[in-house]
Amino acid sequence: MDLSLYLCVGLLVPLVAPLDFKYHHQEEMEAFLKNVAQTHDSITHLHSIGKSVSGRNLWVIVVGRFPREHRIGIPEFKYIGNMHGDEVVGRELLLHLIDYLVSNDGRDPEITRLINNTRIHIMPTMNPDGFESIEIRDCYSSDGRFNENQFDLNRNFPDAFENNSEVRQPETLAIMKWLKSESFVLSANLHGGALVASYPFDNGVVATGTNRGHSLTPDNDVFEYLAYTYSSKNPKMSQGDACDNMNFRNGITNGFTWYPLKGGMQDYNYIWSQCFEITLELSCCKYPPAEDLPSFWNDNRNSLISYMKQVHLGVKGQVFDVNKNPIANAIVESTDRKHICPYRTNRFGEYFLLLLPGSYTINATVPGHKSILKEVTIPDNMQNFSALRMDFHFPFQVKSHNTTTRLSCSEVPLYMYLENHSERLKSHFILFLMTFVSLFYIK
Repeated sequence: MDLSLYLCVGLLVPLVAPLDFKYHHQEEMEAFLKNVAQTHDSITHLHSIGKSVSGRNLWVIVVGRFPREHRIGIPEFKYIGNMHGDEVVGRELLLHLIDYLVSNDGRDPEITRLINNTRIHIMPTMNPDGFESIEIRDCYSSDGRFNENQFDLNRNFPDAFENNSEVRQPETLAIMKWLKSESFVLSANLHGGALVASYPFDNGVVATGTNRGHSLTPDNDVFEYLAYTYSSKNPKMSQGDACDNMNFRNGITNGFTWYPLKGGMQDYNYIWSQCFEITLELSCCKYPPAEDLPSFWNDNRNSLISYMKQVHLGVKGQVFDVNKNPIANAIVESTDRKHICPYRTNRFGEYFLLLLPGSYTINATVPGHKSILKEVTIPDNMQNFSALRMDFHFPFQVKSHNTTTRLSCSEVPLYMYLENHSERLKSHFILFLMTFVSLFYIK
């Protein structure tokens, strides 16, 4: 064959066939993921974090310039789909997102920079057993919601507000173990049955504002912004009333305000894994016809990309000793938003704090030593794909550099034992009101 003709043919024929808009069962999904991992092996890493009750793999594909390991300064992001087996749109959107990312690396500058500066973990299905069990596709309910043991996985995590005695399921335990193995910063959990971006808390106590009809985190301003970032770029979600008998202003809601639930995954992420997670309800119909999938992709593509970029909000850095050795498990937080379970550095001495542009005082603490406080003004630098960097240097030597596990609090109802939190939350509520006005009323 003539060389020029060969090159033309090579340009016209893609290495990987485009992903169809259809519902992919487990074998088809696995084949697609393995094909992507093989074809794009330099920027992807496919692995299973565990197995479902029936023994199906819980696949995760990592996309990034260094997909097989964490690199200092590169934040970890994740999407999880299909937690409820009958809520299927998110499962397919994540497969198309994977296809979109790897296909546009080196072609689209924004996607290329995102891959260069972010380690992206995507789990298309957390509940493969539930999905495979569905015999009759239904918009509103299905036996496929639950796992094989008939447990609702979004009621199965430890709860910070009340005792949750449900037996932990294999899928839940796999997620909990995974969260401890990575330093996730930002996440979203994809559901269906409504059209709204919901943010923590899902459960609450009076100290978090339940007597006022909501349950707010100390980082409520950030969560409002994150939810609005997703909703505002989805033309139907942003309307707030696309589904019958539902009305969400600007397409966002506090989880508790919508309806309280115990044992949810987004609260667990925020409290015990230092990961900001929101819940994305992507379709009024839980299991819509496959011919509607292209429309769902068009509505959500920009939102999915824009939301990932928010992992670069705020400030990041490392904590060192006098010999420039990283200090693991140092507490690093903004003084105006201390968490009930303090946020700590990972084994590399790294911290990531998602904060909106503004001025803050960051407090770094190593138990038994005097804290270091630094003033920081965070600019609006999202286009740089990097949070502001600020390191801390302590004037002493750490005894051990071999810590591999980030400390966390006991997985018990921490808020049941909390005292005097309500006064602190009042100041955050005032900040939330100011942020809310700036987000939604300034044109």
